[in-house]
Amino acid sequence: MTDALIYPLLVQVALTFALLFANALMRTGAVASGKVKPSDIVLGQRAWPKQVQQVSNAFQNQMETPTLFFVGVILAIMLQLSGPVLLALAWIWVALRLLHAFIHCTSNNLRLRFYAFAAGVFVLLGFWAVLAIGVFTR
Repeated sequence: MTDALIYPLLVQVALTFALLFANALMRTGAVASGKVKPSDIVLGQRAWPKQVQQVSNAFQNQMETPTLFFVGVILAIMLQLSGPVLLALAWIWVALRLLHAFIHCTSNNLRLRFYAFAAGVFVLLGFWAVLAIGVFTR
């Protein structure tokens, strides 16, 4: 069961790389088409077209709370503390991250994006609570 935690972690990593590559392609396209000049973006990000900025922001967001997820999964695997509850919470959290990124890259509806983010934070908090209980009751 412990190894099963690797799968949601790999999905999260795949999401991060997908956003990175999408962002790179969109930025390259914006510069190649002349929509953005290198001098416009050399010191900041505001000159990118809206869609490029949305994907960029979604990618940047993968560097925030996901770090807590990665550490938690690695700790759970190292301490052999995985179980069905942690696995379920991991998959729910990844599903919420996918939803959050989808909203971020499409409609960018702030309310929906916030709800997806907040739900993910609470699921991640639950993951860590279950993990901490496992650590203290070993």
